[in-house]
Amino acid sequence: MKKSIAGIILATAVTVSFSAYAKDVSVKITKDKSYSTVHADGELIKISRIQDTSHVIDGSFSKTSRPCPPFCINPLSLDDRVKTVAELEVIKFMETSMYRGDGVLIDARTPSWYKKGTIPGSINIPFTVFEKDVSDIELAEALESLGARERDDVNPVIRMVESVGLLDGDQKTDKWDFSNAKELLLWCNGPWCGQSPRAIRGLLAAGYPAEKLYYYRGGMQMWQSLGLTTILPKDTSVASK
Repeated sequence: MKKSIAGIILATAVTVSFSAYAKDVSVKITKDKSYSTVHADGELIKISRIQDTSHVIDGSFSKTSRPCPPFCINPLSLDDRVKTVAELEVIKFMETSMYRGDGVLIDARTPSWYKKGTIPGSINIPFTVFEKDVSDIELAEALESLGARERDDVNPVIRMVESVGLLDGDQKTDKWDFSNAKELLLWCNGPWCGQSPRAIRGLLAAGYPAEKLYYYRGGMQMWQSLGLTTILPKDTSVASK
């Protein structure tokens, strides 16, 4: 009860603080939205845009040309079954699916990239994990952490019924039950980055339902080009591997 009251007090204080901030915002997210919030690393973090209108991005994300291959421009749609989203949809995902606990924002980049900075609320599961064989332990652990359940000795009759779409059969494979798996929004470095596309293809190959997958094509390059908030992750245990 004390924790609940403390949480309410903290949320109220943060809301008041953010509301005061909103009055002075000249660079908004949309005409009617100055900021959003997301829980990351146990904290409530404000998602907003840099207010300095002369600000420019530098470093890796200021580059316009990279050798192709491997840094080729990705199509808008990776797969007809997987929805491609942009920044406002990412923010809405944070405010809805992530807030409810049934959605996960995945930074699918290699650990070294994640360690340099990430989008608030993201967890780092490198694309290489999703490309592993369906019987691999590391892939199994990742899928289970996302709400999938490994199946043992499925009754052939039940599987036959599932194969025609009954008993949530479209959410199941011989090896995995994805009925309670979370919605995943995956991203990497930008339209030229192949890491999240490879992760999505790996998930589809493992049987993850396409309707539970979203692709943020703009990635870190577009996120930063719009001046949106990034953070250095506190938990770099994945990044250190």
